[in-house]
Amino acid sequence: MSEPTQRLPVVERGQSDLGDQSASAAAYEPHPTLAGEEKPARFWSARRIPAALVALVLLGAAGLLLYDIAAVRAGHDSMQWRRSLADELATRPLDDTAVLIGAGVAVALGLWLLVLAVTPGLRALLPMRRTHADVRAGLHRDAAAMVLRDRAMEVAGVQSVRVRMKRSKVDVRALAHFRELDDVRADLDTTLGDGIKELGLGTAPGLSVRVARPGKKG
Repeated sequence: MSEPTQRLPVVERGQSDLGDQSASAAAYEPHPTLAGEEKPARFWSARRIPAALVALVLLGAAGLLLYDIAAVRAGHDSMQWRRSLADELATRPLDDTAVLIGAGVAVALGLWLLVLAVTPGLRALLPMRRTHADVRAGLHRDAAAMVLRDRAMEVAGVQSVRVRMKRSKVDVRALAHFRELDDVRADLDTTLGDGIKELGLGTAPGLSVRVARPGKKG
């Protein structure tokens, strides 16, 4: 009795090791969502750490300034840092290096805060198709890539596969140790296309598949 066929160990190689390739690019339409909703919105990051840091800095600066103003109103001298700051602002020219550096840092911090305010963040979390109006779900990219990789390894002839899950595209690189490359690629197109639909993503990404032979040893 012949021994059962076993899957060969996975050996992933870089792009430079690939021989003849068979490439494919396909797009899969997403399943319809709720009526009147084109696609689910991305998840927004709470960004608690940047918000907490900005709040602490502003709170400390405002508290220190109010304390100094109250001390001056009570007849005490103002703090040395406020007198020095007032003198520097009154005497230092605008084209001074220190002034330009400080202005550049302030502009960079302001732009960073604006970017955080107008972008969703959470790029690794893919919004899923909504089946109920009050329920939102997301799928992590790594989890989606792992599911698709397992599906790809079930295709006959596939020795190893690498899946990169992006927001709008699934990039697949596979090595096939037997069967024709075009046949393996066609089966991967079908299998991964079904896998993408079964992920339940709100917006189905495009699919790019490349199949090649393993590089020669030595």
